[in-house]
Amino acid sequence: MTYCVAMRVNDGLVFLSDTRTNAGVDQISTFRKMSVFEKPGERVLVLMSAGNLAISQAVCQELNEPTEPGTTVWTAETLHDAARVVGDAVRAVHRRDAESLQQFGVEFNCSFVIGGQIGQQRMRVFQVYAAGNYIEASSVNPYLQIGEAKYGKPIIDRVLTPDTPLDEAAKCALISMDSTLRSNLSVGLPLDLLVYEKDSLKVTRFVSMDHDNQYFQMIHSTWGARLRQVFGEIPDPEWAPIDALPVAGGSASALPPRAAWPGALTEPLAVQSVAQTGDHGQAGAAPPAAPELTPRPAIGLPPA
Repeated sequence: MTYCVAMRVNDGLVFLSDTRTNAGVDQISTFRKMSVFEKPGERVLVLMSAGNLAISQAVCQELNEPTEPGTTVWTAETLHDAARVVGDAVRAVHRRDAESLQQFGVEFNCSFVIGGQIGQQRMRVFQVYAAGNYIEASSVNPYLQIGEAKYGKPIIDRVLTPDTPLDEAAKCALISMDSTLRSNLSVGLPLDLLVYEKDSLKVTRFVSMDHDNQYFQMIHSTWGARLRQVFGEIPDPEWAPIDALPVAGGSASALPPRAAWPGALTEPLAVQSVAQTGDHGQAGAAPPAAPELTPRPAIGLPPA
């Protein structure tokens, strides 16, 4: 699996992806999931992928060497056209491979994020689904995630806004990734971080982070320590006595529903075999009388 996040703030764009593609007991492999389409002074597009590696590689190959004539990511006039090109590439791979994959029980699973800037147009970020359709980041939701998104989402929701400074957005992305690494083995280092400055039309900030990167190690240790510190500073809950809870209808209304307590159970009945007929199985002997059953008491609350 993987985790990729793209952020769009007023000052620029942030793209962050991990590189882990397999996490088993005896096999951990990596593959870079970020591709950059850069023509300095004219366009910078960043593509990130998640899902089945063979499928996402096939889509990237289709983008680099299209089998059908038409618009490419290099010739797209707008970011919207570039997102449509990625969606068309996904559909082309689906038409070619989906049926064969289904015969082997393999789901057609892939997703992409593409974003950047073309000329003096506004910066845009799109997420492309396995069906080839897509959505766009907005001022209300200025980020998009693919892969294992749930672990890194809370910090972004609390911190990121369109007015967030670019370096703070990058820091937020790294903390989001650290939270994901902490909770999910299928996401792992190294990380690819690209920060694009608005209207620069070239890549000026990029780093590949591994276990030896001091800044990411500082993020990892400081964030965990500060979380524990803040957690410890929050007061513990104070409990009111049960008797002090509000009462409605003669019972404490704030209490959860309680299951009824069963009354005293009767002794278990003796089990009689079908073969136990007559006197010790003697033919013609009268069958024994049926044992008298003691009725069970009604189910209710235990006596006070």
